Amino acid sequence: MIALFITLSTIAFLLVATFAISLVCFLKVFYSPTRKKTDEISIPDGEIYEEHRDIMVKWTLEMRAMPHRNVSVRSFDGLTLRGKYYEYAKGAPIEILFHGYRGNSERDLCGGIARCFLLGHNALIVDHRGSGESDGHVITFGIYESRDCHKWVDLVLSEIDPDAKIILGGVSMGGATVMLCSSHEFPENVVGAVADCGYTSTKAIVKKVMREMKLPADLLYPFVRLGARLFGNFDPDLTSPIESMKKCRLPIVFFHGDKDDFVPYEMSVENYNACVAPKKKFVTVEGAGHGLAFVVDQQGYIDHLREFFDPIIENKA
Repeated sequence: MIALFITLSTIAFLLVATFAISLVCFLKVFYSPTRKKTDEISIPDGEIYEEHRDIMVKWTLEMRAMPHRNVSVRSFDGLTLRGKYYEYAKGAPIEILFHGYRGNSERDLCGGIARCFLLGHNALIVDHRGSGESDGHVITFGIYESRDCHKWVDLVLSEIDPDAKIILGGVSMGGATVMLCSSHEFPENVVGAVADCGYTSTKAIVKKVMREMKLPADLLYPFVRLGARLFGNFDPDLTSPIESMKKCRLPIVFFHGDKDDFVPYEMSVENYNACVAPKKKFVTVEGAGHGLAFVVDQQGYIDHLREFFDPIIENKA
C-alpha cells in the first residue's frame, strides 16, 4: 500500500510539475496580455534601433497624419482583427503588411507605408491577433496568423478593389507568416510576397533564444510545445516557414540584414534554398540589424522590389 501511495504521489507530482512548467513556458512565449492604446511613439528595444530613432519617429508622425481608413475582419475563430488602409492611388497595387513578434503595425510598419508610397503602391497594415488593436491573447508565430491573411485578402477584394494586384509582405514573424501563406491557394490577384528576416521555424527560433538565455533548450522546448497545445489551442510544430518554402506557389523576394543578431541571417538563406517558387530573389543588406534592412538601404530596397515586381504586375494587368 505504501509503495502504491508513493507511486501515485510521484505520478501526481510529475503531472503537476509538467502542467506548471508548460504554463510558465506558454505565458513567456505565446501569451499576450491586454494592450493599452497610447499616443507614445514606440520603437523596438536595443541599441541598434536608437541610431535610427529619428527616422522611425518621423515615419510614425507622418503615418498618423496621413488620411487612412480603419478596417477590420473576423478571424476563423471569432476574433476581430484590425488594420489601417493607406491609399496612394486608386487602382494601384496593394501591399498587405504584417509586423513582428510582440510588435504592432504602427511600430514595425511605419516605414512600410513610406516604402509602399515610394513604389506607387497602396498599403494595408494589420495588427496580428494578440497584438496592437486586434483581439486575442495568443501569438502563434504564424500558424493562425497565416490563416488570418486570407481574411485580409478577402477584405481587399470585397471592400477596396476587386481587381487589385496584391503583394503580401512581412518582417520577422510577419515574414514567417508570409512564407507560411505562400504555400496556400489564393485568388490570382495575389501576385507575390516579400519575406524580410523571417525564421525557419518556431522551434528553431525559440530554441535559439533559449540558448542565448542560458536555458536548456532541448529540455524545455517540449514544454513550450505542450503549453501551446494545452493553453493556446495550437501546435507550433504543425508546419513551418521552411516547410512551406518546399511548396511555395508565389513569387517571393527575401531580404535579410547580415548583422541580424535576433533571427540569424542563415535562416533566410535556408528558406531561400528550400524555396521552389516560380520566381525568387535573395537580397543581403550589409550592415543591417534585425528588421532594419529598409532603414539601412532604402533606395536599394526600393530598386530590388521594383525590379522584381514590376514585370509581374505588368504581366497580370
